[in-house]
Amino acid sequence: MSKKILILSVLTVIVIAGFFVFLGIRKTVSKVNPANRSFMRNLFNQARQSEAKGSLLEAKILYQKLVNIFPESSDVAGWQKKAEDINIKLLFSPVITPKSIIYQIRPGDTLNKIAREHKTTVELIMKSNNINDSLIIPGRKLKIWTSPFSILVDKSQNILLLKSDEEVIKTYIVSTGKNNCTPIGVFKITNKLYNPTWFKAGAIMPPGSAENVLGARWMGFDLKGYGIHGTTEPKELGKQVTQGCVRLSNSDVEELYSIVPPGTEVTVVD
Repeated sequence: MSKKILILSVLTVIVIAGFFVFLGIRKTVSKVNPANRSFMRNLFNQARQSEAKGSLLEAKILYQKLVNIFPESSDVAGWQKKAEDINIKLLFSPVITPKSIIYQIRPGDTLNKIAREHKTTVELIMKSNNINDSLIIPGRKLKIWTSPFSILVDKSQNILLLKSDEEVIKTYIVSTGKNNCTPIGVFKITNKLYNPTWFKAGAIMPPGSAENVLGARWMGFDLKGYGIHGTTEPKELGKQVTQGCVRLSNSDVEELYSIVPPGTEVTVVD
């Protein structure tokens, strides 16, 4: 008899739990009612139109609005990616944003000097002002990004977030250390190398070598032997497979390298 009571009790719990799950689903669905769906479509159409017209700041704000208002929508990842793609376009364009200033070149200025003074990179100044060489003319005005960048690496998700004043500029897929060996903590980028040579134990792997695991760029931490670099194994991105460093695709590491200056803070979390 007690066994029957126990079975009935278990079945009752299952039914009740299922009922509450059903209520939760109904509640979630009800949040996107017909009126909301219409509003959502209008916002999305406005964002697309703004992007098509080249009004990137307006389009970015509208995509972010969609993310904030409808976080449970199945389209939220796509909207977030759109906003991040626009962030990079804005970063590499002459469009002035709240995080940038107009700087007038003075006699004696060089791109290196301007980059050091504003804690940015020569590459970013060149990209955002359509400059093809280091020759600059006094009196010319330049767009300079002034908001400091930071990096967050989440080992559990194998992602790297490029941030500026806590705003996520872009999300990158990375590989981290096997057996969770990438150290956690707060580090700083202390050195940057273009097409680095890999000094493997007993051998030297030159830039471009298929065995040079550093790929196209290196950004070393203030913890010897660790840093952010490219890869010769892009199919392994998103996994814990490295000796402890953080790997990106070569195209992504080239992009990140052009944006972040030495001194950039890198936080690694489990």
